Amino acid sequence: MASILFLCILFIMCIYQSLSFAAVAPFLDGLLENGNFEEGPKVSNLKKRQIIGKYSLPKWEIHGIVEYVSSGPQPGGFYFAIPRGSHAARLGNEASISQYVKVKPGAMYSLTFAVTRTCAQDEKLRVSVPGFSTELPIQTLFSSDGGDTYAWAFKATSDVVKVTFHNPGIQEDPTCGPLLDAIAIKEILPLRYTKGNLVKNGDFETGPHVFKNFSTGVLLLPKRTDIYSSLPGWIVESLKPVKYADSKHFSVSQGLAAIELVGGRETAIAQIIRTVPNKFYLLSFALGDARNGCHGSMTIEAFAARKTIKVSFTSTGIGGSKTAILKFQALSNRTRITFYSPNYHTKLHDYGHICGPVLDDVKVFPLK
Repeated sequence: MASILFLCILFIMCIYQSLSFAAVAPFLDGLLENGNFEEGPKVSNLKKRQIIGKYSLPKWEIHGIVEYVSSGPQPGGFYFAIPRGSHAARLGNEASISQYVKVKPGAMYSLTFAVTRTCAQDEKLRVSVPGFSTELPIQTLFSSDGGDTYAWAFKATSDVVKVTFHNPGIQEDPTCGPLLDAIAIKEILPLRYTKGNLVKNGDFETGPHVFKNFSTGVLLLPKRTDIYSSLPGWIVESLKPVKYADSKHFSVSQGLAAIELVGGRETAIAQIIRTVPNKFYLLSFALGDARNGCHGSMTIEAFAARKTIKVSFTSTGIGGSKTAILKFQALSNRTRITFYSPNYHTKLHDYGHICGPVLDDVKVFPLK
């Protein structure tokens, strides 16, 4: 009897220890190994800029023509801007780089990566893990300083995934292709409702990894190219991405982050919330500018059930915000709330930098 009791106690202790270990399991949020490419190949493994050898780029596996490039003027009159460091990887015709990453099966992850085109207008980048992939066109430059950063989400199906970045294009110059500057990963934790607010992640605090040393925001891909959103709770239901703006580098109305609608009529963000048919609700949100030199009359249109509101904010590019409220009556047990900007904007002194109004602090309350 005593031995059985001892075994039961031992079994309970083992379960407790395993639960404790799970509770303190590391939260993945940072650069991949050599994710900024500052650890370069040996000189003996370089032929001019081309990396020779499958494993010559530390922590990465390469295929095809992959160049190790430095920031600044390049042969042929090119100039490569690498704002987050001194080095980057350039993927030539059908070239790829990949790395194995330890993850938690069933968990959601978001990859953040800085990429820009270097030659052709029609350059693309394919990002993949086993079972999931997307191909994003990078011909539109949202920043004029080579600082475009994207996020792409996936669900882990095993404890190790192979992350691959691939250039599917073929150009006349075989070295032409996307320039990868920095790559990070972040685990996206499950969301919880905020008491009194029917909107999940309405303050946009849960989102992708943001590079600390330099940021022009993180472009979040439309749903058609990102099945699992890097902004949980929200749907980017448009042709162009929206931008995740962090409070360290931008002005947001409250908290750590907000959403900048950078694509004009081609950018929209939405969420489907639970409602009671025929019941009245109040939708409130903050509208402002990101303190990034974007100027003019910033407008956001909001839609809920059959109601709509158009709110404008005159921006001088130095920050600021205002709050808008829309009263609506639910038509069913699910109501879609949608936000989009009807206008296109650029920075006052940099017409190559696309920008737009900032959305933040979205709330929906039932009226008693």
